[in-house]
Amino acid sequence: MFACLLYRRHALRYFTWSRFCSSLSANTKHVTHGRDGTRTVRIGCASGFWGDTATSVPQLIHGGRLDFLVFDYLSEITMSLLTAAKAKMPNLGYAPDFVQAALKPFIHDIHRKGVRVVSNAGGVNPLACAAAIQDVIKKAGLDLKVAVVTGDDLMPHRSSLTEVKMATDGSSSRCALPQSLHSMNAYLGALPIRRCLDLGADVVVTGRCVDSALALGPLMHTFGWGSGDLDLLAAGSLAGHLIECGAQSTGGIFTDWHRVPDWDNIGFPVVECSPDGSFLLSKPPKTGGLVSFGTAAEQLVYELGDPRRYALPDVVCDFSQVHIQEVSGVEGGAVRVSGAKGSAPSGDYKVCATYMDGFRATAVCPIAGPRASEKGRRTAESIIKRTRRIFKHLGLDDFTSVNIQVLGAEDTYGANACNKDTREAVLWMAVQHKDKKALEVFSREIAPAGTGMAPGLCGIVGGRPRVSPVLKPLFFFHPKCQVKVDIHVDGQLVESLSETGPNTGELEDPLTCAEDDPDAELPAGPHCYRLEELAYARSGDKGDSANIGVIARNALLFPYLKKHLTSSVVEDYLAHVFPPGLSGAVTRYTLPGINGLNFVLKNSLGGGGVASLRSDPQGKAFAQMLLDLKLRGLPDLKSLLC
Repeated sequence: MFACLLYRRHALRYFTWSRFCSSLSANTKHVTHGRDGTRTVRIGCASGFWGDTATSVPQLIHGGRLDFLVFDYLSEITMSLLTAAKAKMPNLGYAPDFVQAALKPFIHDIHRKGVRVVSNAGGVNPLACAAAIQDVIKKAGLDLKVAVVTGDDLMPHRSSLTEVKMATDGSSSRCALPQSLHSMNAYLGALPIRRCLDLGADVVVTGRCVDSALALGPLMHTFGWGSGDLDLLAAGSLAGHLIECGAQSTGGIFTDWHRVPDWDNIGFPVVECSPDGSFLLSKPPKTGGLVSFGTAAEQLVYELGDPRRYALPDVVCDFSQVHIQEVSGVEGGAVRVSGAKGSAPSGDYKVCATYMDGFRATAVCPIAGPRASEKGRRTAESIIKRTRRIFKHLGLDDFTSVNIQVLGAEDTYGANACNKDTREAVLWMAVQHKDKKALEVFSREIAPAGTGMAPGLCGIVGGRPRVSPVLKPLFFFHPKCQVKVDIHVDGQLVESLSETGPNTGELEDPLTCAEDDPDAELPAGPHCYRLEELAYARSGDKGDSANIGVIARNALLFPYLKKHLTSSVVEDYLAHVFPPGLSGAVTRYTLPGINGLNFVLKNSLGGGGVASLRSDPQGKAFAQMLLDLKLRGLPDLKSLLC
């Protein structure tokens, strides 16, 4: 990949090589040294999403010995929310928590310790976010340079994008963009962040970029990694991938949650990176949580597709042979990570667009008493039936989609449910319609169930259901050379760049992968084990698809997982999450480096994100359900279990 700087007339002139080297040297003054004396960079992540705890900031600033502090706020759902916020008020569209809760109370500490900050909190309005930060800095009486990356927003080019190349399961089909397009944002890489740091920025704010770029940019800046250092870029991306979700790599949502102490003070992740790409993952001392092989391996497989081709704007990563080794003698645990490989990236950016697709409303109602689940189901069916009768009277069309779940009756488990009745349940009823007026009718018809239907309906959580627009995601590819990225420093446009280079093909291969041959001569037996006894597991979402990563608790168990936990077994067990008639719904990949398997479940989230009517629109519980799967025909493995 090559970078070509395209300057406007009022932009700063190019840095000469000597000036660049001088700037690089000046900006690495905070680099620390590892135990073996080599220079290292310490990066801490204080936020894994918009809404994460702000208690992470002081623990990282005062206990993390950081060079860089990064904050990750964005997801497809968050971008949809920020886009809607900006549509109502043009000065919004960024994560205000970053400014008011993360920076403002600690800005003097950040300045005193010389910590540089990088965040994608800019959302769909990074310039407004930067202006708010500059106001905080000014009121604090400090002199800090704030840089902003823009250019990910492609909506200004809507008229020229008559047809786009789709990015669904490796398909190369082309289609027209929806007329009701609401937003379009390209996933930018680490290069613009590096340039901001090269220009001396103390705080860098971006819009949409890949999450791992928040860490890769500082590493490229500090160590001088270039676009041709593909293995190093993959290693830096892996470091970013492990910390981008905050406490998820330090014991959060870990399979063995009961072994993780002090959730109230859970430590946030710190990576200490070396110039050769290897790094140590840990957390600040005197914090809760846990860093272990299991916590790190689970985060490695989180939201992963093909581990051999994890496609990013700067590099295509191969994580299949990554090794994670626990390091003794570190309070709270630590692991050393190595083995990432890289290859040349595509000539395209991946773009996430959202478009309007009607309206939705969700009613959540607790129900108590004997046969609670039966009462809940009949109540929901009666409300839908009554509302449809009203629709006909008003000349309205039927619902576009209806989803009824009785939580407590294990509806999310489908045919695998064990307890279908209970004395306490929660009715989840979500509907979609193209006409807002129709859902206002539905919303009014919930409360009458409290007097005219089943006894024990305790109320409506949050009151009458709110009708909100449905923003569906659409992913496509767009040439990098047609995207101009602007860099602003202290409110002034100083530089523009675009990336060009050889187009190596699609950003992702089609999701097809033959099952690996099982190890020969594996013994069988009469024993049965729950998957949780043999493995860790974590699930995540990618649009309307999900993944479940499964990691053997012991390397000697891995051959048994490969033999018995096939894609067809997973597809059969979770058949209820797929649309009827979908073939080849599950694809399996292997990660021999961590003795892991990764399953990609396509079209498994009912539309995904805000477009889904399910109680679990991001597949957060998929791995938890799979851990209950019983594998049969195994020999006695008790001696291998942790």
